[in-house]
Amino acid sequence: MTRRPQTFRLALSLLFFSTFLLAQDAPPPSHAPSSGPMLLAVYEAWFGFYKHIAVGYNEHDPAVLNRQILKAQEMGLSGFVVDWMGDRNPFVDETYTLLQKAAAENHFHIALQYDQANSDGNTDTVIRELTRFHEIMLPANTSGWQTYLTYQGRPVIFIFPYGNNTDWVRVRAAVDQWSTPPLLLRENRPNSSTPLQAFDGFYPWPNPGSAGWSPDGTNWGETYLRDFYKTMSSKFPDKITVGGAWPQFDDTKAKWGKNRHMSGRCGQTYADTLNLWKQYYQHPIPFVLIATWNDYEEGTAIEAGMPPCKL
Repeated sequence: MTRRPQTFRLALSLLFFSTFLLAQDAPPPSHAPSSGPMLLAVYEAWFGFYKHIAVGYNEHDPAVLNRQILKAQEMGLSGFVVDWMGDRNPFVDETYTLLQKAAAENHFHIALQYDQANSDGNTDTVIRELTRFHEIMLPANTSGWQTYLTYQGRPVIFIFPYGNNTDWVRVRAAVDQWSTPPLLLRENRPNSSTPLQAFDGFYPWPNPGSAGWSPDGTNWGETYLRDFYKTMSSKFPDKITVGGAWPQFDDTKAKWGKNRHMSGRCGQTYADTLNLWKQYYQHPIPFVLIATWNDYEEGTAIEAGMPPCKL
């Protein structure tokens, strides 16, 4: 994996710092700072596993995880949201365990993005997997538990749904039995079939919206993202709104890719998505979630800096 010049990394760090607070020596706050949203990034935890492309490191190496966290802190991030699939993917499950420990050692946050990929969506399976996570990773005697991301005193779990087979009202009832019930934040804005009582908030994801993907990548998701913020601010002010940002999208390296593209526009896509929430909210929202820290298969990684500018 190529390295960016130090001057480029410094410039990128200053870009982040202009909107977000840098991590401090003390543990970062588990609530949104008054000066702006907490900046998070989705972390793909499968690199080093043979079914994914080689990116130059193995995420079961603690030294790799420590370097990534330190680099993320330099860039103004306060935490990783780990794309996690329960025991459906043992490699990712082990990476999460190692990353939670590394996060605690470096005063960095970690949270779960519960991903239903490769799942039948069975409600009992969802409850079992989330219960397992709660019982294994969140008890007070677990290494790194204290670094788990909370908001208003409750652990935050991002939901990446797949299909329509899950009864989320039943899931909500099950997790409400935890000693501290989590906040469940679901991908995309609510629609007519969304059980609102099951979710505490919503977050956007790279999406071209109703216009669809453009072959040249010029549709970077502006209409989709505006619709998300407009809907959330006007119709669901009682729900948590998470902002979304992405640098570009290009899934040509993914085995599941469909030749979909969003142009980076020489860094403008990232800048626009990072700041668009400000046009709909007078006060800071709690979080902005970057998609992603290191998804090299779908071309959204910011770990190595912004994508090259293609004239």
